[in-house]
Amino acid sequence: MNNDSSVATLADSLRTELRDLRPGARLPSSRTLVDRYRVSPVTVTRAIGLLAAEGLVVTRPGAGVYAADRPGPSAGPPDLGWQAVALGDRAVDAGAIGWLLKAPPDGVVPLSGGYLHADLQPARALAAAMGRAARRPRAWDMPPPSGLAQLRAWFARIAGPDVTPGDVTVTAGGQQSLSTVLRAVLAPGAPLLVESPTYPGALAVARMIGLQPVPVPIDGEGLRPGLLAEAFALTGARAVYCQPAFQNPTGAAMGAERRARVLDVARAAGAFVIEDDYARHLAIDAAPPPLVAQDADGRVVHIASPTKVVAPSLRVSAVIARGPVAERIRAAQLVTDFFPARPLQETLLDLVSSPGWARHVGAVRTALRARRDTLLAALAGELPQLAPSRPDGGVHLWTPLPGGADDTAAAEAALRAGVLVSAGRPFFPAEPPGPHLRLSYCSAASDGELVEGVRRLARVLDEP
Repeated sequence: MNNDSSVATLADSLRTELRDLRPGARLPSSRTLVDRYRVSPVTVTRAIGLLAAEGLVVTRPGAGVYAADRPGPSAGPPDLGWQAVALGDRAVDAGAIGWLLKAPPDGVVPLSGGYLHADLQPARALAAAMGRAARRPRAWDMPPPSGLAQLRAWFARIAGPDVTPGDVTVTAGGQQSLSTVLRAVLAPGAPLLVESPTYPGALAVARMIGLQPVPVPIDGEGLRPGLLAEAFALTGARAVYCQPAFQNPTGAAMGAERRARVLDVARAAGAFVIEDDYARHLAIDAAPPPLVAQDADGRVVHIASPTKVVAPSLRVSAVIARGPVAERIRAAQLVTDFFPARPLQETLLDLVSSPGWARHVGAVRTALRARRDTLLAALAGELPQLAPSRPDGGVHLWTPLPGGADDTAAAEAALRAGVLVSAGRPFFPAEPPGPHLRLSYCSAASDGELVEGVRRLARVLDEP
């Protein structure tokens, strides 16, 4: 039994003992507990610490550990109805994000989710990097507000030859970056052009801060320049949000000509392009260069995040911008978040500076290629009526359903049948043109689990 489980087991046993003790009664000594439960003194100390944090015991140095006073019975649940009036009619809808972050129940195959399965994450390298980072002198001191200089330099190198470390602001994850950028660039009530379909987290953030998402349909290369120009003209919008590399949910990637045309349209509109480059390190084939690499006049605000190829809790990313908008973004982060935790910045810097970083990214690329092809083959065998996308990177397949199908009901039925998938409806900022499902191939434990997930999904979709 590992130490953490021993601590939890001992704490549970002591909670049971405490139910029979009156407040102020002394618990057995640490030595007695060591002998009785056959655990180490460290385990006893940690278990007592847990109980003290829960308010169940009081420790008195030199005297022992005592049962704490128990609060009296509550008179009843509090009346919280007054809050409805104080909060007003504005709501924050996290439903779509909650589904995307939903942990599958035991026995359910995850064909939803945007993070690598634990077996694909560099757990040992990450733990070693964090250990080294925590031992560095001044590891817990305040970092420079814009981020560690060497980490900013790394983000700049990834973005393109003309990007400098001075253009980079280190941030606390892609979602926080998106929130900071949108608050800095647009005023509440302003329109924001978005891909349709697009990442639901972008829609949720935009709506939370009072922006009005306006859909711009996409094709196999992302934003359609003609419709983008029309949307700018009709709305007077001053920004468009897009994911040029392996778009979520469709997997679309902008080619060189399309990237140039999108930038030309934004330039003519006097607007910013907010580039969410979340999947750069998830390329199966070569990733297209980022838009910011061909931006000559500070039009692109670039969000870069390595989280997807590492681990969900490594919440470190970067925003790359030039000119007054960069200063505003830095000021906005300083006001709302101060700065990302230095130990996490040091950990990421250590990880990406190590010889193992390139090996890890290469191993993930190989694994994602195999998983994508396995999922596509399983769908072709079990659900030949579907026509999923075949992305060159990212972690999702996007597939239309037959006309008249209800994708939300299908996703709920699939969950009951033991497979977690994502309905397409939340990915659209307005009415969807038809039902879709998003199927992920990164979160399952194995190729075999992917195949089993498709079998379960087929039983649901084949039902009359």
